Amino acid sequence: MSTRLPVSAFIITKNEEDRILLAINSVKDWVDEVIVVDSGSKDRTVTLAEEAGAKVIFNEWDGYGKQKRFAENQCRNTWLLNIDADEAITPKLAEEIKALFAPEPSKDIYKIHIVDVFPHEKTARRWAYGYWQYRLYNKEKGRFSASPVHDTVRPYEGARIAKLKGKVDHRSQRSIQFTVEKFNRYSDMQVQDMIVRGRHISPLRLLTEFPVAFVKSYFIRRSFIYGWWGLIIAYNYAFARFIRVAKYYESKITKDDRKHKN
Repeated sequence: MSTRLPVSAFIITKNEEDRILLAINSVKDWVDEVIVVDSGSKDRTVTLAEEAGAKVIFNEWDGYGKQKRFAENQCRNTWLLNIDADEAITPKLAEEIKALFAPEPSKDIYKIHIVDVFPHEKTARRWAYGYWQYRLYNKEKGRFSASPVHDTVRPYEGARIAKLKGKVDHRSQRSIQFTVEKFNRYSDMQVQDMIVRGRHISPLRLLTEFPVAFVKSYFIRRSFIYGWWGLIIAYNYAFARFIRVAKYYESKITKDDRKHKN
């Protein structure tokens, strides 16, 4: 009798050779299948994923939400588990998920706590900052949105929702250089999304965004528990928030300047 759960785990990737095995190995022994949707890796991501037993499918990148919706469509099971390439299911969470399927989950969608793990850590420390997302779900009760920036499961009306106690280790930072390049790239997408949706940001936030974000990261998100490294975390977060506002303002004055010239 198979001990694997009737669950499809799926991961979207691009150039994740240093992290993809942690993600796959955290689920491959107890889910029915692991689907990796790759958008054109130039490193060994695809080779490593296939060697680990995952089914790899190429799909051209068209934004976070659309990529995850494509991945959902490749899964053969009704129950789906989404993890990112820089994440890993902890053993405690794995056991909790297994217990849900004895015999079957009582809810339709489950929120999971995703916590930060930094390059010098093996797993998240106590009181590490984290956020909640819908990651284990019945695809007949909810699907990922098609947003190019926001990759979030949207529950259907009437879906029964619960939280799990176990956590996901989230290794989003390879290095400071990687982090800066990532939020620089991501802020471009955020600004474009705001323009498309007609969102307005006050120029006053050029004054307030950095200090408010720093306080939020250092105190509310508890970066202070990391000592000097916590200062780096808080400054990086604040700059990421500020650069988004700065790019929005840049796009606005550039657009206004073109109007005056015409």
